[in-house]
Amino acid sequence: MDQSRNMPAGAAAGNSNTAPTKNIVDTMVAAGLTTFANAVKAAGLTEEWAAKGPFTVFAPTDEAFKKLAAGGYDALLKDTNRLKAILNYHVVSGYFAAKDVKSGELMTLQGSALTAAVSSSHVRVNGASLTKLDIVATNGIVHTIDAVILPKNWQLLAAAA
Repeated sequence: MDQSRNMPAGAAAGNSNTAPTKNIVDTMVAAGLTTFANAVKAAGLTEEWAAKGPFTVFAPTDEAFKKLAAGGYDALLKDTNRLKAILNYHVVSGYFAAKDVKSGELMTLQGSALTAAVSSSHVRVNGASLTKLDIVATNGIVHTIDAVILPKNWQLLAAAA
């Protein structure tokens, strides 16, 4: 899949007649993706994700973070390097509206591929379903997903009690 695509002309209009005014990070905050946006800030990725682009972000919902093992999210916030890697695994370079995602591998900013599976009824990445599609930002697009995804053989461990 060609990940070097730029946002197609007119794609920024989305469901309205106005172009987006918020970058990826501010768009996630406005969309209620508080936990993911807070993790981006904690990892020090806000400036990088706000300035460059285009990006396609597969952003876990707050409910997705609640599915993690007890203490897993808090432990992750304390390990900035691991946090950055996991967050960057949710982002691919390029602009991919849901209709443009094809089954196969997409290289993430983290450096390893995630697997997209597309059917007539839904789109999944690493088994996580896209739940809200095509939230357009000035420097990319956000799709919400129902799980936190990890590179192969990675695990999130709960913090010691």
